Amino acid sequence: MLIIKEAAELEAYVAHEKNNGRSIGFVPTMGALHEGHLSLVERCVSENDTAIVSVFVNPTQFNNPTDLATYPRDEESDARLLAKAGATVMFLPTVEAVYPNGTERDHEFELGAAAEVMEGKYRPGHFQGVAQVVCRLFQLVRPDRAYFGEKDFQQIAVVRNMVRSEHLDVRIVPCPIRRADDGLALSSRNALLTPEQREIAPMIHRVLKESKEFAATHSLEQTRSHVVASIDAVPGLRVEYYEIIDADTMMPVDNWAEAAWVVGCITVYCGEIRLIDNITYKNQEGNWN
Repeated sequence: MLIIKEAAELEAYVAHEKNNGRSIGFVPTMGALHEGHLSLVERCVSENDTAIVSVFVNPTQFNNPTDLATYPRDEESDARLLAKAGATVMFLPTVEAVYPNGTERDHEFELGAAAEVMEGKYRPGHFQGVAQVVCRLFQLVRPDRAYFGEKDFQQIAVVRNMVRSEHLDVRIVPCPIRRADDGLALSSRNALLTPEQREIAPMIHRVLKESKEFAATHSLEQTRSHVVASIDAVPGLRVEYYEIIDADTMMPVDNWAEAAWVVGCITVYCGEIRLIDNITYKNQEGNWN
């Protein structure tokens, strides 16, 4: 596996691969890699001639300086894991390599209403920062396919909107959430949990999973309230938001019949650690899961 740190070197490498007719897959990450990331890498490796993985903690998508400062980093471990997973290139840039002209955006991205709700509401500017770095990385990597985990469900919709508005030629490939044996969605932030917090964090998924049975005999609003009350009843957990949405638009819905594809998206504070998850009530075909 190559480790590339400079943008110019990456661009030269990509040009060589493209000139030789090799397909390029890309997994953008912020490091502190876990099995969830590695499942994206392994799929990327299996579907492309060249698999490029970036490890870059992007400052422009953090609206909380403390969150940025405490975000877990372990580049040596990341390199070992990526090599074992079969990645061709680990792109490990500095902020200056990604943003040679500084981090100020030269324009606002057209991300649509999907970027204004949930994470967009509670983390102002977050998705503009995500769009900025993903667009820049796409320009450098020029991937045929890019792989994103469905834990960040809203982010996938926003990135797709960015790809359309910027006229980028890349296919966005969503990949299923990977979970620990106790159901907790794998996340780099899990490493920040204390042992006591790690014990209670799986309650998030447990309540979401149980809510699917509850939803069969209750209204959407009753289900939403039930999830929030159940999680808030766990000492150490606090729901920031829980929205049940039309997964095609990311907009909240008022009843189960309002959309074919219905997903619940949640953000919960476990102590000071912010965890996200989601659950599908009705799939893309309109069938209850």
